[in-house]
Amino acid sequence: MRWKTAGLKIRLYLASLAVMSVGLCSAALIYVTAEDPSDNALAYEVVNGNVYLIPARSSKTYVSQLKRFGGKTAVLFDELNDWFTGLWQGKSLAFTVAGITVLVSLGIFLFAIFLAPDQAAGVPSKDDRDGRG
Repeated sequence: MRWKTAGLKIRLYLASLAVMSVGLCSAALIYVTAEDPSDNALAYEVVNGNVYLIPARSSKTYVSQLKRFGGKTAVLFDELNDWFTGLWQGKSLAFTVAGITVLVSLGIFLFAIFLAPDQAAGVPSKDDRDGRG
C-alpha cells in the first residue's frame, strides 16, 4: 500500500515542478517580448533633460472632476482599477504570471506534503472500517 502513496506523491511533486517550470518560462517569454503599454499623454514635462509623460487620468483636472462627481471613494476606486488593469498589461503581466505560477505550484507541493498516506492510496481509514466514520 505504501507504493501507491509514494506514486501519488511523486506524481504531485512532478506536477508541481511542471507547473513551476512552464509558468516561469512563460513569464520570462512574456517579459522579453512585451512592451509597456503607452498611456494617452495629456502633456509632457521636461525635468533636467528627461521627458516625463503625464497621463490624462492623473491630471489635476481629471482627479478634481472625479472627486466632484463621486467623492474621494471614486478617486480611490479609480486608482485601484488603474493598478489592477496595469497588472495584466506589458511587462508587469510577466510578474503577475510568475506570482500566480509560484502560488499554484506551492499549493500543489504543500498538498502533496500534507497528504495522509491512507488518503493518498484510497484506503479507508481505521474509523471508516470500524463503522464510526
